[in-house]
Amino acid sequence: MPKRFLLTAVLGTAMLTSTAPAQRISADGAAQTFGFVSDQYFSDILFHYAPTYGTQMGFHQYDTQLEDYSAATIQKQIAALHAYEKKLEAIDPAGLDASVAADHNILLNSIRSQLLSLEVIRNWEKNPDNYSSGVTNSIFVLMERPFAPVNTRLRAAVEREKQIPQVFVEARKNLKNPPRIFTEVALEQIDGLISFFEKDVPTAFAAADDAKAKADFAHTNAVVIQSLKDYGAWMKSDLLPRSNGDYRLGADVFAKKLAYDEMVDIPLDRLLEIALDDLHRNQQEFAHIAREVAPSKSPQDVLAELAMIHPAPDKLLDSFHNTFDSLIAFIRAHNIITIPSEVQPTLEETPPFMRATTFASMDPPGPFETHSTKAYFNVTLPEKTWTQPHVAEHMASFNVGTIISTSVHEAYPGHYVQFLWQNQFPSKVRKIVWSNSNVEGWAHYTEQMMLDEGYAAPPANATPEQVRQSRLIRLGQLQDALLRDARFVNAIKLHTGLGEPNQQWTIEQSVDFFVKEGYQSRSVGLVETKRGTSDATYLYYTLGKLEIMKLREDLRKKQGSDFNLQAFHDAFMRQGPAPIKVIRKAMLHDDSPVL
Repeated sequence: MPKRFLLTAVLGTAMLTSTAPAQRISADGAAQTFGFVSDQYFSDILFHYAPTYGTQMGFHQYDTQLEDYSAATIQKQIAALHAYEKKLEAIDPAGLDASVAADHNILLNSIRSQLLSLEVIRNWEKNPDNYSSGVTNSIFVLMERPFAPVNTRLRAAVEREKQIPQVFVEARKNLKNPPRIFTEVALEQIDGLISFFEKDVPTAFAAADDAKAKADFAHTNAVVIQSLKDYGAWMKSDLLPRSNGDYRLGADVFAKKLAYDEMVDIPLDRLLEIALDDLHRNQQEFAHIAREVAPSKSPQDVLAELAMIHPAPDKLLDSFHNTFDSLIAFIRAHNIITIPSEVQPTLEETPPFMRATTFASMDPPGPFETHSTKAYFNVTLPEKTWTQPHVAEHMASFNVGTIISTSVHEAYPGHYVQFLWQNQFPSKVRKIVWSNSNVEGWAHYTEQMMLDEGYAAPPANATPEQVRQSRLIRLGQLQDALLRDARFVNAIKLHTGLGEPNQQWTIEQSVDFFVKEGYQSRSVGLVETKRGTSDATYLYYTLGKLEIMKLREDLRKKQGSDFNLQAFHDAFMRQGPAPIKVIRKAMLHDDSPVL
């Protein structure tokens, strides 16, 4: 999972734009007006409200700024977004080329999604972790890559740190009645965030030799650490006892979010059927291959055996790195997709503030970053304080099969390869506004596609052990597919209760579903359920995968013998991370259903 932008979690300062009704822009002036309005929106609104995202994108004029989380600024942001919604609505898309008209739709949907989040979902009143992890990320993006000399980045960190204590003042004002699980997750993360500022941040800037900046940093960093400690104590003593809110979006809001973010308007009951059908297909395939591995054992017994086949925790990063060369060689030998660069991603341990809700992620530089182009492949290692059973459960997620599928998903030809294509994305809009059903759907699609194309298949005259190894790798891929299927089901049920008595689907039911139906350990099921309460539409993995598979097969039928897999993948990449509905229109030239 790549780091992605959630504007709803970050708030800053910007000029308040007039909300007076805009006149309809004629077709003749539409293209020029859209170019001007979209550029103005990014520079005057988006990055002013989200300067940390500006840093991530590679716009370093925002490096000293921090999101303003005050309620008054939230209202200014809402007003500004409504103003730009009107400006975009006034532009006639009939006057735009097809690709630009799609960008117009993407940007308009993005603004509407942000308004839905700020005005209706209102996580700024519900999720205490948005504040503590948000400010941590604002410093992390200054540390993680050397886009400027260390003294320059340290001075920027000092300026951001000066503003952090006020964030927690605003948090105490804003947080009304959070869901208990949101406060619990924030409390789980807080010690790691404190440790991050105590250890990781000073280490990252240790080479700085600006005496004043170092002295200023010693002061501001100590204040931030104390602010985090105080915030944690306040959450535990004050906020947690009164955290009785509801994390559920409800069917109407869930459907709107899905439509705005992914351009998917399939009825939720039909989406749930699609999710369950794919879950059952993957369960049947798992059972079939498990019988080939061990005819006398049940699929659950084979799964338990698979969970034990993993590297030692201190060898985990090496195990991932060892897959890169073979994946690259296979992609090139079998003409899977063009890889635009020879440079490989850098493997590292997941930063502390991301560990509670992710096992692995890809963190590439922004598309406008010119001084540091290194991408980081983050892997969450067991904590030193964990019990042995907890470590064993965690490492079961990195078995011989899932290490392959995770390497494919995060690196080759998944997220990292898509990142390598970003210079060829067709517009600024598509470099900044991403669809998760595209980005995560692509990465998840590649897990199955690579094995279907023959990666890790046993060679001719293979030994029984080689055949067994190949089958175990397929079981790992299927286990990951079942994880995403379980996310699909739980996303809908957690937030709508669809198909359940009284429309209720509890945390306990969700965890059990991940374990029993998704073939995951209980610790994974708990992490995944916690994530699903706040990342409501994390069904986009399987949703996007199925959309891409249908697009591929529809194009294959249309092109017949002229269809070429690498040409399809390259063409898909060139469209950028747009909703699949947009890419279908561009590649098939019709409005046929995405599923």
